[in-house]
Amino acid sequence: LNNPQDPFVKNGKKLLRFDFLDPLLIISMLFPFLCPVLEVLNFSLFPKSAVNFFIRSLERIKESRLKDERTHRVDCLQLMINSQNSKEIERYKALSDQEMAAQGITFLLAGYEPTADSISLLMYKLAVEPEVQQKLQEEIDAVLPSKAPPTYESLEQLEYLDMVLSELLRLFPLNSRLGRVCKKVVEVSGVLIPKGTVVTVPVFALHDDPEHWPELEEFRPERFRKKNQDGINPYTYLPFGTGPRNCIGMRLALLTIKLAAIRVLQNFSFKPCKETQIPLKLRPGMLIQPEKPILLMVEPRDGTLSRA
Repeated sequence: LNNPQDPFVKNGKKLLRFDFLDPLLIISMLFPFLCPVLEVLNFSLFPKSAVNFFIRSLERIKESRLKDERTHRVDCLQLMINSQNSKEIERYKALSDQEMAAQGITFLLAGYEPTADSISLLMYKLAVEPEVQQKLQEEIDAVLPSKAPPTYESLEQLEYLDMVLSELLRLFPLNSRLGRVCKKVVEVSGVLIPKGTVVTVPVFALHDDPEHWPELEEFRPERFRKKNQDGINPYTYLPFGTGPRNCIGMRLALLTIKLAAIRVLQNFSFKPCKETQIPLKLRPGMLIQPEKPILLMVEPRDGTLSRA
């Protein structure tokens, strides 16, 4: 992964260069019944070469695992392979090879870019909110003295870190919107929604609504203090969606962000520099991303200065 010329890295970057304003994506979202037609015409939202690379890679991994039954794996790919070969599961319920490849690509798309963006945005907010950064570092130092490595149990004690991340995801949700299919005819505020209609929920707009969030431009982690959470309408805070189809990777994403934040803040502090864009401007699109690269001054807690 540290080799930028590695085929996995190169093809992964091709997939991640995803334009949410791509006309094909807009057409497929507005007119989903046209997707089979676009597929027949060989139109694709992703570079064919990159998609084919990952399909071939998964095929090789599957073949290798089926040959060596002594190797015991505990991961999502193995669970999908097991479902194909299980005698207890009806054949039509198991994932096909193509669906397995799609799940693998989804893991890459959903598990890398949004999480990395959230970590970058967290460091930005801590740089421009030094009091929050100091309070968070004090909590981390108290729970994990002498730069002790975090454990799952210690993460449960970092209440202020939870509050900071919740407020970060209010300002910068992982997705600006989410979609749901209406399961039955329903009327909402005088608007009739037919069964099968794709309904878009404007997550970013809900998180940016002064009716629900007083002083919404302020970075206030205390909004999410346990005693204050009862006053928050759960349908106005949807960084990972809600209900049975909320983000399946929510816990993994939060765990990854927390671990990264802890290890970085144990060793470094962040400050704005002259190149830091204040206020931060966001790119248009489904993902919440900065318009320009985030540039900050990084100060090791031993006092040395550098930039990143």
